[in-house]
Amino acid sequence: MAAPTLGVDSHRLDSLIFNQAATRPTAAYLLEARGSRVVTFGHLQSEVVSMATRLRAWGVSPGDRIAILLDDPIVFAQWFLAALVSGVWVAPMDPSLSATRIDRVEERARALSLHAIVSDRVVESDGVTWIDVTRPALDAAPSSLPPTFEQRDGGVILSSSGTTGEPKVVALSTAHLLDVATLIAQHNQLELSDRGFNSLPLWHVNAEVVGLLATLVAGASLVLDDTFHRTGFWKIVEDFDVTWINAVPAIIARLVHLDDGERVPARVRFVRSASAPLSPTLFERFEASTKVPIIQSYGMTEAASQICVNPLDGIRKAGSVGRPVGVDVRVTPDEASPSSGDRTIGQIEIKGSTVISRYESPGYDDRFDAEGWLRTGDLGYFDDDGYLFIVGRSDDVINRGGEKVYPLEIENALIDIEGVALVVVVGEPDDVFGQVPVAYVQPDPSSLLDDPDEVAALVTRLRERTLAAFSKAKRPVAVKFAHAFPLLPTGKVRKGLFRDGAVIVAYEERL
Repeated sequence: MAAPTLGVDSHRLDSLIFNQAATRPTAAYLLEARGSRVVTFGHLQSEVVSMATRLRAWGVSPGDRIAILLDDPIVFAQWFLAALVSGVWVAPMDPSLSATRIDRVEERARALSLHAIVSDRVVESDGVTWIDVTRPALDAAPSSLPPTFEQRDGGVILSSSGTTGEPKVVALSTAHLLDVATLIAQHNQLELSDRGFNSLPLWHVNAEVVGLLATLVAGASLVLDDTFHRTGFWKIVEDFDVTWINAVPAIIARLVHLDDGERVPARVRFVRSASAPLSPTLFERFEASTKVPIIQSYGMTEAASQICVNPLDGIRKAGSVGRPVGVDVRVTPDEASPSSGDRTIGQIEIKGSTVISRYESPGYDDRFDAEGWLRTGDLGYFDDDGYLFIVGRSDDVINRGGEKVYPLEIENALIDIEGVALVVVVGEPDDVFGQVPVAYVQPDPSSLLDDPDEVAALVTRLRERTLAAFSKAKRPVAVKFAHAFPLLPTGKVRKGLFRDGAVIVAYEERL
């Protein structure tokens, strides 16, 4: 598919919005999944101009840094776009923090040198400026901005959502975001008639770029939900004539089984999976159950959400994140690099116009080499067809007496066992081997842990699978059951909490 023809410079978000409004003013851009609100392109232009005018009246200037802290996804999306159009640097924040942890919100605001926090909450604070979007800007002239704004910098300030260690602060310009959004719109073959469904958090780069901006670039439409709801999911997808779904493996796992009377609408072209590893078993079971293709991808905040992706038309390989799209990717082995079969595993490194050249936070200069290659921290290999396979994080690898054990390999083998909802494998200290693998399992349903016979049967299934699938060095030495796993809002498991012993274990047994 050729790049979307906009008739304007696609790096100018203001021109893009005005062009869509001029050519298709009554066409829907955003729709509320559990309500009746619809934002047309004409309405979007009006709201963006009004909101940008209000930001200016509140003293927010181009180049300033602000946070956006809003629950409502429709409202958030419009303020987000208005801030970008105004040349402002936006730090989207998790709205759940403000319910009980205003101190954490303000601490983050000070750490990022934010000018203000734009929110619908009324907060009294001595050290941080809160702007209440529910009040009018008294000095604002009514929608008086010119048809295009001055060319300005601006973009988003995000923390990489790693599952271990301290977050790394990343700044992505609006032009950078639109570059990647255009690549995604092209790859997904988005047309005017397409309608996406997004229940992922809008304060995360995936939903912002894959959802909001790629849809805007294509002139298509997007249904926004406040979070993922399993009940009635496929009916909403059918009622809104959705053609593609933006998802993560945690959502796909909930959709793999159809409830009685449910059917998957024929209009759905694909489900895009990102953010966390998707096991080959789940990939195959979902496609067999729903007859909908999964487009598995690989991205990072540092690359504005996309690095590799499987083809929409062509071979989609279970377990692979596909081929690079708009990014240079290489696998760099070293002397300690082990092999997986006949493949040499190495560090995955990326470079290109859609990849950052530095972090905003100090202490990470060593992630870049002299030629600008960024070490992702992921390990993997390319097959003969140029498809990338990720085997895990470099800091997840377990060194059992000198033999390298990859947790993801074990997790993929155990996840499809009856009674297993989630599984995480981590290395724990051992007096003899230094480290040994231990499997944490969240049963499905969690009430299974209340039945000793069910637990015993599940332990037997786990033991039999590990004996059949792995050599002694790779087998988990124990299984630990937990009622719930700590997850990030994007569906990633917070592995660092398992290694730190912060996960409450209900029952454990040696394997």
